[in-house]
Amino acid sequence: MSPGELVRALRRRWYVLVVAMALAAAGAHQVLRPSPTYLSSAIVVLKPPVTGTQPNQYANLQPPLAAVSYAAVRQLESPAGAAELRAAGVSGTYRLIPRNSGTSVTPRYLIPSLQIQAEQSGPAAADATVAKIIELYTKHLTDLQTKQGIPDAARMSVTLLVPPNSVAQTGTKSRGLAGLALLAVAVGVPAALWADQLLARRSRRASS
Repeated sequence: MSPGELVRALRRRWYVLVVAMALAAAGAHQVLRPSPTYLSSAIVVLKPPVTGTQPNQYANLQPPLAAVSYAAVRQLESPAGAAELRAAGVSGTYRLIPRNSGTSVTPRYLIPSLQIQAEQSGPAAADATVAKIIELYTKHLTDLQTKQGIPDAARMSVTLLVPPNSVAQTGTKSRGLAGLALLAVAVGVPAALWADQLLARRSRRASS
């Protein structure tokens, strides 16, 4: 199809482009006036027990602790864990992110700290969601040690490094509008060409 034929086809099916533009305008209203969303984030760390040779727990954060923490994260991310979180009232979008040592030399998760994030429509709800996830994460680690018969004095513990804190999510409106315009063109033009070809075939069959 030549550029001239393309232009003529679009002019014939202008109403399809109008529909695409109307849908884009409706989407633009949502981009310009989005529903408020708040992201809450907290950081916890899994610490070893205090020992006579190492009284400072933070100085004894070993990679095996990170493996234990990651096992608890995998449990919560499993279908059974997701069902447990829903039963506890956790809804919406949430993420459990094991934190790395921050170097390219050691890409594995070596530091037993965990960042927990949750998105909700209100700041209090987002903070409460993070707190509930921390509670269940701690419960999984406690149950694991209870099953192993580990005495209280020798148990690992979970400490809150950074308490839940909510911030409003603000997106880039210009970028959203640009993406919406591109989507309208990408959908509207093919739809107009398809409608033009379909109606042309019907017209030929009717005249034959």
